[in-house]
Amino acid sequence: PVPYYGFLMLASMPRGFSNVIILALTSTFAFSTTAMLMLVGSLVGSELAPSADWATLPIAMMVVGTAIGIFPVTRLMSTLGRKYTLWIFFIVNIFICLLASHSLVIKNFALFCFCAMMIGFGNAALQQIRFAAMESVTPKHAVTAASIVMLSGVLAAIIGPELAVLGRTLTQVEYQGSFWLVAGNILIATFILIFYKEIDIKTASEKESSRSIKLIIKSPSFRLAVASAAIGYIVMSFVMTGTPISMHNHFGHSLADTKWVIQSHIAAMFLPSLITPWLFRLLGIRGLMTIGLACYGLTIIIGLIDSSVMGFWFQLVILGIGWNFLFISGTTLLPRTYLKGEKFKAQAFNDSVVFSTQAIASLSAGWAISTTSWQAMLLVCLIPIGFMLVTLMRSGSIPSAEGIHDDDNV
Repeated sequence: PVPYYGFLMLASMPRGFSNVIILALTSTFAFSTTAMLMLVGSLVGSELAPSADWATLPIAMMVVGTAIGIFPVTRLMSTLGRKYTLWIFFIVNIFICLLASHSLVIKNFALFCFCAMMIGFGNAALQQIRFAAMESVTPKHAVTAASIVMLSGVLAAIIGPELAVLGRTLTQVEYQGSFWLVAGNILIATFILIFYKEIDIKTASEKESSRSIKLIIKSPSFRLAVASAAIGYIVMSFVMTGTPISMHNHFGHSLADTKWVIQSHIAAMFLPSLITPWLFRLLGIRGLMTIGLACYGLTIIIGLIDSSVMGFWFQLVILGIGWNFLFISGTTLLPRTYLKGEKFKAQAFNDSVVFSTQAIASLSAGWAISTTSWQAMLLVCLIPIGFMLVTLMRSGSIPSAEGIHDDDNV
């Protein structure tokens, strides 16, 4: 009965949602690699790095890889299509995971950081799945499609850290087996993607008019969309990257408690997607962004007064919820701010800004956690939060779900 009703639900979904489900499943297995590295990256770094200041470098390099991978990924997708581009990066990342496991054997920190960067490069391709899902449905269902793909992160948040712990002692080399297990997950994602039906993306890109990126950036709504996603990532990455070392090394909490907090955080990043479409209809883009910023403010308050396991848990859960609201708001607003022929250009600029600033946040987190206190790190987050508030207040009217058209005066 369960598979039967599952097929009935799938058949009753609006057109294009079968693609969305396939993309969500693909993301679940592939993204588990990122979730695993979020937990073990700084822990491995603290063992292999020549200085404690460089302990978070692997996670930062993963984010750097995502940032520099955006333009090559979008260029490939504009020519080869999303499906074949994803396949290329999945296959490459399988071998990279095996190379990362070898770097642990020979205790080569530089090689491990290179592998982390290449995993981030593959993550740049994964980030485009949300756009592929939104393109598979009508504009009014775009936020639902994005939310379903985001929900896949809940399972990835559970699978990734569990594989990290399960593979930790699989061999005599700590965490070597973790990379073997996530390589298997990427292989599963590769097979699931077979069922994805490619949308004809070249036709739209070739036939629609296209403005320069300078003209696109002049739109206040475009700047708001980019700022929402970028600042959402800056604060989240800065706090999350420093959490494992702060919890495990500085405050003496166990690895099991640290794993639980990180898992809960990643789940909180994606689980709100169950209700985000409803909140989106109720509050609109501005309202959702405002709640996201309020969650970030609450994260700082809790962190300033409570450094227990539950204190960290509440901080990271609320942090994840705030990120979800800011990122989905920015992602949903972005397609409304450009023409169809500008799709890859605008998406590439957005993601390059988002993940470049995230890389800076991740890199600075390692230095901050080794030279300042946890509370001081949290207070620094008030700067990007304040910038986002100003951007939100100064933005103009929000475009409709249909977005702009060639004859719009923008």
